[in-house]
Amino acid sequence: MTTLIGHNNPPADLPLVDPGKLMAFVERVERLADERDTLSDDISEVYKEVKGAGMDVKTVRKIIQLRRIERQKREMEAEMLAAYLEALGM
Repeated sequence: MTTLIGHNNPPADLPLVDPGKLMAFVERVERLADERDTLSDDISEVYKEVKGAGMDVKTVRKIIQLRRIERQKREMEAEMLAAYLEALGM
């Protein structure tokens, strides 16, 4: 049944809501948020291991960020950064 929650006679310009469908969406988002939190905890643990192994966490994070970028774009950004640094005498 489709209804406007809390209203027996909803105004004509408000959309009707299927409570079952709405609850399914809400539960999916909640489940995914829980999974995200678990994954975030797992990632934090890996970074603790990185630090414990004597590696620089900031550098490892940067490597992961760079690996997500296509090689050509990554190289272009590196060249631009190098040119800007050179222009500043750095």
